[in-house]
Amino acid sequence: MYRIGEALIGDGNELAHVDLVIGEKEGPVGSAFANSMTQLSIGHPPLLTVIRPNLLTKPVTLIIPKVTVGDLDDASKIFGPAQTAVGRAVADAVEEGLIPKDKTEDIVLMVSVFIDPKAEDFRKIYQYNYGATKLAIKRAMKGYPNINKVLAEKDRGTHPIMGFKVTRLWNPPYLQVALDLDNLNAMERIIDQLPDRERIIIEAGTPLVKKFGVGVVSKIRKLRPDAFIIADLKTLDVGRVEIKMAADETADAVAISGLGTIESIEKAIHEAQKQGIYSILDMMNVDDFTGKIKQLKPELKPNIVLLHRNVDLETTKAEKGEDTSEMTEWGNIREIKKLIGNGLIAVAGGITPNKVEEAIDKGADIIIAGRYIIGSRDVRRSAEDFLEHFPVDPDNMRLALDEDENI
Repeated sequence: MYRIGEALIGDGNELAHVDLVIGEKEGPVGSAFANSMTQLSIGHPPLLTVIRPNLLTKPVTLIIPKVTVGDLDDASKIFGPAQTAVGRAVADAVEEGLIPKDKTEDIVLMVSVFIDPKAEDFRKIYQYNYGATKLAIKRAMKGYPNINKVLAEKDRGTHPIMGFKVTRLWNPPYLQVALDLDNLNAMERIIDQLPDRERIIIEAGTPLVKKFGVGVVSKIRKLRPDAFIIADLKTLDVGRVEIKMAADETADAVAISGLGTIESIEKAIHEAQKQGIYSILDMMNVDDFTGKIKQLKPELKPNIVLLHRNVDLETTKAEKGEDTSEMTEWGNIREIKKLIGNGLIAVAGGITPNKVEEAIDKGADIIIAGRYIIGSRDVRRSAEDFLEHFPVDPDNMRLALDEDENI
């Protein structure tokens, strides 16, 4: 047996976070258990859990403090309420059948416990650590979470200690507002008036970046800390340098020009992957964008392909008698999606609200709006004209407390 579990319970200074492993004495967990007891670390003394003094927990359980124990006050929190909480949680897990009773002499547990030095309430320390240990054991024995849960949550979860949310494009469609401006006051006014919606992406347009530098992304970030922000650099060359600059300014995505050479595009996409941000391949003025995408290595496909309005393409095909049932004014969206795998398609070019549903029905994931919104006297109303055609925000109906285990 080799099981791993984790749980966080409570709030404030008494919050408890537990990581644990459960395994056989004769296996790797047993070896780690013995090593921890014989190879002591200053400030992190391992201690056996007890139900009360002189009564070990079974299966035998070792606590390892995550936070340095600096004085006797810190030690009293570990050796008192935390030690008892973990010990009783293990015993109750056996009584409730979470840990098989016939295995209690064959296995051991190692439990890493977090105790904030500022914690004062011993009852809360006990209560939260008991709950976290019990939940971590249950999760370990049931193999929680499964990979489907991890994949479902990876782009929507938040961490309370980080203090900010990393926005990912996990549930399209989205509305991208292109700030093609040359005035910071206008930029701030527009961002201030935009609805605070998960479905809104903010683009630092090329004119804005050219006039004020890529640092304008950081200015937008201060105005909208949790927004997904694109730096429309239209990178043609030295993309690795430009993309790193944008990533350093906290851009979530960078636009790369499809007019660049295959080598330049691949280097730029590789840098975006390295920096952990999205790559957008902008197909403006590219004649054969399907051919361009096919030339890219499979591992260097863009996250997003941006298609611009091209009514002439559809007209030309119709005149030749070719099938245009899958065509749109932006080209064959579904064909391009197949070429980029799990990537997204963005469409642009004078789009108004009455075009949104057609674009989404044809497979578009991101609708880019510029003048209709940024040129409006009522920015909020103009943005809402678009949003009326979108689903509710992905997490709009999410509970205040996430439901993890299925009941």
